[in-house]
Amino acid sequence: MALLLKNATYIDWKTLDFTKSDLVVTEGQEGTVRFIDKIPHENDYVVIDCTGKYVTKSFAVGHHHAYSALARGMPPPKKTPQNFPEILRYIWWNLDKSLDKDSIRASALATAIACANAGSTFVIDHHASPNFIEGSLDIITSAFDEVGVSHLLCYEISDRDGQDKAEKGLTETERFLQKNQGLVGLHASFTVGNNTMKKAAGLMHKHNSGIHIHVAEDLFDQQDSQRKYGKRVVQRLYDYDILNSSKTILAHCLHIDENERNLIIGSKACVVENMESNLNNKVGYFNGEGLGKRIFLGTDGMHSDMLRSAQAAYFAGQQYDKIDFNEAYRRFRSVHDYLGMNGFRGDADNNLVVLDYATPTPLTSENFLGHFIFGMTSNHVQHVISNGKLIVKDKKLLTIDEEEILEFTKEQATRLWQRMNS
Repeated sequence: MALLLKNATYIDWKTLDFTKSDLVVTEGQEGTVRFIDKIPHENDYVVIDCTGKYVTKSFAVGHHHAYSALARGMPPPKKTPQNFPEILRYIWWNLDKSLDKDSIRASALATAIACANAGSTFVIDHHASPNFIEGSLDIITSAFDEVGVSHLLCYEISDRDGQDKAEKGLTETERFLQKNQGLVGLHASFTVGNNTMKKAAGLMHKHNSGIHIHVAEDLFDQQDSQRKYGKRVVQRLYDYDILNSSKTILAHCLHIDENERNLIIGSKACVVENMESNLNNKVGYFNGEGLGKRIFLGTDGMHSDMLRSAQAAYFAGQQYDKIDFNEAYRRFRSVHDYLGMNGFRGDADNNLVVLDYATPTPLTSENFLGHFIFGMTSNHVQHVISNGKLIVKDKKLLTIDEEEILEFTKEQATRLWQRMNS
């Protein structure tokens, strides 16, 4: 049954024009939103009164790690990391090696719930579970679909656990791409040898996909590439023709030089910024200068709140980046352009968020960006519509029993932590 949003103030996500109207929202991946002047028979619709509320396109996460969802509050590592490679070795690689079927499902459910509650109806995820690779992407797909959040998944192929695990990652990727929209995931240049890189690039071209990879997140990535291959990371990707796809996502891109910036701007690839994760790992600050307009925002598994990510990008960028209100919002929304131009399904106009944003000052098209940076938070998300279907109503998920699922995730988190420390 179609939705009727009565008395809505609709904010066009592209132009920021305000329109007061009733809206009819139809269901499906190609559903629509249309303004109506005359209210139809309300019995034919699911009716939501949006008086005093603001309706706009829902949000999307440009780079996530659902597998990290059960890390919150976990015990400290056996050794305190002293640098970025040790952060990976003692924390994240310990966690992802400990994942099994149930903890992968719990992580995906927790992530999808958090995204939906924060207004995101689409997630681009980068998954790793070296000891449970086969079928892992299906588990995540099922969990996200159950909550009602659309997705673009990949498995993080890497040589860090041996060639056998790399081959299993390649196999899982090909199996998944045969029936699903997705990307070819690579961890980072410093854990991907030439043989695996070549095979991953071949999969990308075979399935008309793109590579999703961490790029120069830490200076170590560049040092490793120059030592092993005699070239910097972006040049290496360029030489494998990985940048020649508009579906390719380069995550982080902190430690890149002018030539690498030129290679990126001259390519079809997109860059995703993850400011809070960079701050947490003390690896540096993102600077979008010379990278053009194909920059969007992610969370890197830190959380699932894209409003928070946009505000962090703006505030940290005041010292280290050329970013103003307009650029922060453009990066926040650029992920929709990426999904649209590449024909990925699940981000049509019928993905909406209703904000209960009571502000002490006027909110208009002209000053919206000031409210976006300094006022709006995920706490203002009241209703969420995904592919035309109401999945969050009055801050309550309708698709699953959230309390029951969170009991399951807590149980799996405890078991995961025990395996990590065994």
